[in-house]
Amino acid sequence: MSDLVEKASAIAREAGALLREYAQRGVRAEYKGDVDLVTEADRASEKLIVSRLHEAFPEHGIYGEEGTRSGLDSEFRWYVDPLDGTTNFAHGFPAFCVVLGCERRKPGTAADEDGEMVAGVIYDPMRDELFTAARGEGAFLNGERIHVSKAALLQESLIATGFPSHKRHRSPNIHFYQEFTLRSHGVRRAGSAALDLAYVAAGRLDGYWEFKLNPWDTSAGYLLVEEAGGKVTHFDGGKFTLDSREVFATNGKIHAEMQALFEQMFAGRDLEPIPTPAEFAARRAAGEA
Repeated sequence: MSDLVEKASAIAREAGALLREYAQRGVRAEYKGDVDLVTEADRASEKLIVSRLHEAFPEHGIYGEEGTRSGLDSEFRWYVDPLDGTTNFAHGFPAFCVVLGCERRKPGTAADEDGEMVAGVIYDPMRDELFTAARGEGAFLNGERIHVSKAALLQESLIATGFPSHKRHRSPNIHFYQEFTLRSHGVRRAGSAALDLAYVAAGRLDGYWEFKLNPWDTSAGYLLVEEAGGKVTHFDGGKFTLDSREVFATNGKIHAEMQALFEQMFAGRDLEPIPTPAEFAARRAAGEA
């Protein structure tokens, strides 16, 4: 699968350079829903990526965030996020990336059925960091092999999550955010699902969870985490698939502990009330916060 990764890496770097140019001169953001942002940079990046993929792999299908749908019944299918972290990008916050994930599907498989992820590339153009993985060949950052962290307990872990842009007030994730914050070194919310998964693979984060993602968000990161020695499932430990609306990734060592907490929260047990400022100050004074 090295040819897939090599060519996808070159395409991601080219798209990343395009995003850097847009970032330097500024772009106008539009809405493609109530709160979902899209910019001309998203569209330009996807147009470039699709063109290059057609040139490199004319027989492959493409499933892009900004509307590209072609050859979806092909043996190989690319999931493309031309700019993961659009809200960050639109605000000048330098946490965004290009995502290319390649899936191989058995002949005769229906277009809506999962195959096997065989190659993944995530490129952060602001840090010039290229995360790559090929099935059975390991995960890499700028050519150097990476591995998940060795943290064995949630209380010594740094984890991450994200929040949906649509109907955020209805998301239960704020409750999960609170509970995991109280039980870990902290929870980060950087605004790019692909980078969060890449950081789990690289050992920068020990765990990550999020609701309501799409295949282009998770395709490459899913493979990266697994190839780096980590674990990706549903919140209940069930098999993760690209059509999953939830993702739960860890170094594997804290997976069971986090999963048990998910189960308790979904059942409504052992939730800690949010402390008042006075209560928090008292905890801090007592060395508990």
